[in-house]
Amino acid sequence: MLMVKSALVLGAVLAAGAAQADCGIAAGSVRILSNDFKAINIVNAAAAECASATVTVTANATTEHKNIQGPALSVSPAEYTVAVIANNSLVPLLSAGLVRPLDDLAREFGGDLQPSQLITIDGQVMAVAFMGNGQHLFVRKDVLDKVGLAVPTSYEEVLAAAAAIRAAGIMEYPLAAAVKPGWDLAAEFVNLYLGTGADFFEPGTAKLAIDNDQGRLVLDTMGAMTGFMHPDYLTYNAKELNKIWDAGQVAIMNQWGSLAGAAIDPATANAEVAANTVFAAAPKVGGGSIPAAALWWDGFAIARNISDEDAAASFRAMAHGIAPAVIAANSDAATWLVTGFVPGRAAEGVMANVAGGARPYPMLPQMGLLHTALSTELADFIAGKEDAAQALADVKAAYDTAAQAAGYLK
Repeated sequence: MLMVKSALVLGAVLAAGAAQADCGIAAGSVRILSNDFKAINIVNAAAAECASATVTVTANATTEHKNIQGPALSVSPAEYTVAVIANNSLVPLLSAGLVRPLDDLAREFGGDLQPSQLITIDGQVMAVAFMGNGQHLFVRKDVLDKVGLAVPTSYEEVLAAAAAIRAAGIMEYPLAAAVKPGWDLAAEFVNLYLGTGADFFEPGTAKLAIDNDQGRLVLDTMGAMTGFMHPDYLTYNAKELNKIWDAGQVAIMNQWGSLAGAAIDPATANAEVAANTVFAAAPKVGGGSIPAAALWWDGFAIARNISDEDAAASFRAMAHGIAPAVIAANSDAATWLVTGFVPGRAAEGVMANVAGGARPYPMLPQMGLLHTALSTELADFIAGKEDAAQALADVKAAYDTAAQAAGYLK
């Protein structure tokens, strides 16, 4: 069995001191694997309210969830009964047959779900979405006011604003982005490439199509941004960005909408920074007409290699976790896709991306292989050790090797 990291554990022990709810579950084991940020932790905590003398609910919230989920759901019984997933992380679970259809469970226990929340693949409900997400601009309006600039709408304007802020002596390093080599770095490339309007693959094939003018534009833009970032920028993932934002060290950054609520939370955020924080659509790039950001949804899937009793218990606990009453009490934590949600300030950036026509993260089976290739092969580029042409060639070589091994390319 895989070792469970204790980033967040909600279960029989916690249930003794936590609120309990009548979820109508007679018995079962609910074991949740998820990412670790405020909005998902709210869902996990609400699901834990279903714990009782005959129902256990545990949750492992960890930023390593994508690396864990495949092996953890492959064993029998699966290490986890619930995988909290997004557009991209559902695809490998589907390909490996590790999650079960939810049609029957949705009909019986999904009374509060909207039809738009049911993620249907080949005619079967395979996941339930509960939150929209995406990366967008966090902006210090007070800093921009000092240099007489409006909120940027393009990366060219972002770079111009950064230069003005530095020249005014306000901040030496006014920009930040999650460019830590690995998944975060790859996501930055994907965001900008989507903003060019170009496709990642030749139409109808798995043949890579990013070694082009758009790919070079993306890398040139990413490289230019690092010139205005703190020298430690290679260590910054999404969670680190919120820390430096709250410390008042950054004026403009591209950050996840799911972390917007934490940045303005009156109970925990830096009051001065929060009061001057503005959320806006992701910038356009290279004269493009849409925000350079992927649209995402977060949701949950139920493991195949578990008992029907545990599957039903898990679905019902998660349905309670995203119930309208839970969301209404936490409306500022995310851009929820749940009945009755009224978007608040924390949802402004994601909603602006949607309104601007941002494209969804591609749900293509080979996209995971590309994301992995970008994760490793862009590391030298973002560190300033190689040029864009070499980086794109390295990405293509790594992707082609993996795609051939997986049978996507001959």
